[in-house]
Amino acid sequence: MFISPTAKIGENVKLGYNVVVEDNVEIGDNAIIGHNVVIRKDTKIGKNCVIADNTVLGKEPFKASTSATTEEKILPPLEIGDYVTIGANCVIYRGAKLSNFVFVGDLASIREDVFIGEKTIIGRGVTVENKTVIGKYVKIETEAYITAMSIIEDYCFIAPEVTFTNDNFLGRTEERKKYFKGPTVKKGARIGANATILPGIIIEEDALVAAGAVVTRNVPARKIVAGVPAKVIKDVPIEQLLENQSFYKG
Repeated sequence: MFISPTAKIGENVKLGYNVVVEDNVEIGDNAIIGHNVVIRKDTKIGKNCVIADNTVLGKEPFKASTSATTEEKILPPLEIGDYVTIGANCVIYRGAKLSNFVFVGDLASIREDVFIGEKTIIGRGVTVENKTVIGKYVKIETEAYITAMSIIEDYCFIAPEVTFTNDNFLGRTEERKKYFKGPTVKKGARIGANATILPGIIIEEDALVAAGAVVTRNVPARKIVAGVPAKVIKDVPIEQLLENQSFYKG
C-alpha cells in the first residue's frame, strides 16, 4: 500500500490491500476502497462512496499519433460526489465529474471532460467517451458505447449494446474534424438494444428508438421509429410518456 503524505483521508475510511493514493487526493468519510485500487493525484472522492477492486481513478489520457478528438491540455481533477458506487476494473479519467448517487458498473470506462448527473446508472462494460454530458436519472445499460461529444438529457434510457457515432467521414479527410458531433438524446427518450445512432442525430423528448434500428434522421418527439433506416411507425403510447411515470420528478 502507498498513501501520499499530502492525501486527505476522512474518518472511517476502509482501504483494501495494495491501494495506491497519490498526492493531494481527498477521500470523504466512510468510503470503502477495494483491493488494488489506484487513485491518481488530485482526485476528489465524496463521503460514503464505494470503489471496488482494481479500479483506476483520475487516469491521465494518452494521445495516439492519429487521435482526432483527444486534446493535450491540463485537465481539472476527477471529482466524485457523495454516495457514488464504482464497480471493479473500471477506469475513470481525470477531468470527469460524477454527481451524487451515481452508480458505475464493473468494467466501465469514463473519459475526460465527461459530466454525469445525479442518480444516473452507467452499466457494466459501458464506454463513455470524452466531451460528453449525461443528465440525471439516466440508465445506460451493459456495453453501450457513447461516443465523444454526445449529449444525453435527464431520464433517458439506453439499452444494451447501443452504439453512438460521431464521424460521417469514417476517418477520411481533414474536413471531417469540423463536423465531429455525437448524438443528442433529449429528456425522457429511450433507445432499444443494438440500435445505431449516426453522427449529430437529435432524438427528441420522449421519443423511442426500436431495437436494432439504424437512425439516420432526427427523431420527432413522442414518436416510435424502427427499421433500417429507421422510420416513424407510430406514437409513443400515452401511458409510457415520462410525465405519466411515478418516478418522474419534473
